[in-house]
Amino acid sequence: MSNSRLFNCQKKLVEQVLAGNPSAVSCFYRQFKPRITNIISQKIPPEAVDEICQEVFLSALVSLATFAGRSSLYSWLVSITRHEIADYYRKKKIKEVVFSKLPFLKKIIDKALSPETSFEEKELKQKVKQTFSSLSEGYAQVLRLKYIDGQSIGLIAKQLGISYKSCESRLFRARIAFQKLFVQNNPSYQNRSFNNHKRGLSFLP
Repeated sequence: MSNSRLFNCQKKLVEQVLAGNPSAVSCFYRQFKPRITNIISQKIPPEAVDEICQEVFLSALVSLATFAGRSSLYSWLVSITRHEIADYYRKKKIKEVVFSKLPFLKKIIDKALSPETSFEEKELKQKVKQTFSSLSEGYAQVLRLKYIDGQSIGLIAKQLGISYKSCESRLFRARIAFQKLFVQNNPSYQNRSFNNHKRGLSFLP
């Protein structure tokens, strides 16, 4: 494919995704997911690959409006992937250092929230519940199974009677729908990723 044709195809796909076209979003995910997963699997433990891959595409969707076409869409995604991999190890290292040097902190952090933090947690719980009540049952179900029940994608797929890939795609779309609705109802979260408020899922019954 010539550079000009590639640019036009990418531009069209980006425009459709930004317009909120569900088919374009699914196409975007299916087109690049295998190669991105391959990169991640070479750097990240197997149990974290799916999660990091989801984060890559969510970050990409959040930043897609800034894609200028100076590189291929794939190269742009690779740069985001590298950032997410580095971020994964940065957070992992911080936890290892802090909890190995000061193990008592983990218990304090887990059980002794400040009044301000406690209030934020309660507020977040309410916001998440409100968002869940507005989601379609299918999206709410797959998010509950993944983030509340802690089930793997493979197990969820069996429970729902769908293929692994279909389940993965549904989870991806559900996360996008949740984030879009959450930010829509709570504008102050506009620049935060799904990870920053998905912790509220643990409060749901």
